[in-house]
Amino acid sequence: MDKQIMQAQDGFENIKRNKNGIEFWWARELMPLLEYTKWENFLKTIEKAKIACAESGQNIEDQFPGVRKMIERGKGAQFEVDDIALTRYACYLIAQNGDPRKKAIALAQTYFATQTRKQELTGQRQKELERLDARHKLRETEKRFSGVIVEHGVDQKGIAEIRGAGDQTLFGGHNTASMKRRLGVKPAKPLADHLPTVTLKAKDLAAEMTTVNTLEKDLQGKDPIKTEHIDNNQAVRQALGERGIQPERLPAAEDIQKIERRIQKEDKLAP
Repeated sequence: MDKQIMQAQDGFENIKRNKNGIEFWWARELMPLLEYTKWENFLKTIEKAKIACAESGQNIEDQFPGVRKMIERGKGAQFEVDDIALTRYACYLIAQNGDPRKKAIALAQTYFATQTRKQELTGQRQKELERLDARHKLRETEKRFSGVIVEHGVDQKGIAEIRGAGDQTLFGGHNTASMKRRLGVKPAKPLADHLPTVTLKAKDLAAEMTTVNTLEKDLQGKDPIKTEHIDNNQAVRQALGERGIQPERLPAAEDIQKIERRIQKEDKLAP
C-alpha cells in the first residue's frame, strides 16, 4: 500500500471515537487532516455534504448531530465551541464534497469510500446469514413436524395436503403454486428458498405450533391436524397483519442456494 495512503488511514483511525459501540469523528479533529485551517471554510464543505445526505434519503441529524463542547486554549482556559459528531457516512460525504485539488481530500475519499463499502458488505453478509439460519431452522422444524404427524396417523399425501393448506392460509388464499408464479419461482424449486426472512420465520412458527399442539392435544388423523395447522397459520398471519405485513405482497428474495454457494466460495478465498 502507498505510504501516503497508510499515513492517512492511520490519521483517520487515530481520531476515530467510539461511544456505546457507535463510531464517529469530531469535525474539529477531522478538519486539519483534510487540510482546512478555518472552521468557517470547513463548515461550507459540511453544508454541501448535508445537502448530499438529504438527497440520498438519509436523516441529516442522524449523520451530522451538532453539539456544544468545552476545549482548552492557552494556559488551561476553557472555551465552549460548536462541533459536529460525524458518522463514517458523513465523513465520506464531506470528502466527496471537498476540494479535489487537495491531496488529503483525495486520500480521505479513498479511505472513507472503502470503509463505507466494507461496512455495507458486512451488513449485507449479516442479513444473508440471518436468512440462511432461518431457512435451515425451517427445514429442521418441518422435518420434525412431518415425523410427528406421521406418528399420528397421516401419510405422505396427507402431509402435503396439510402443509399446502397452511401455506394457503398464511398467504391470504394463495396456494404454493400461485405464490411461485407471483414470485417468479420455477415450479420445481422450493418456494421457501425464495422467501424473505420474516416469512421463513412465520412458517417456522406456525409449523412449530402445530407440532406442539398435535402432541399436547394428541390429535389423530389428517383432518384435525389440518384444522390445527390452518388455525395456527391464521394466527401468525393476523400477528403479521397487525404490524402491516402481508406475506403474499413481500417481494421474492434471492435464491437461498445461490447465497450458500457464494458464501462458501468467499470463505474459501478469504485469507
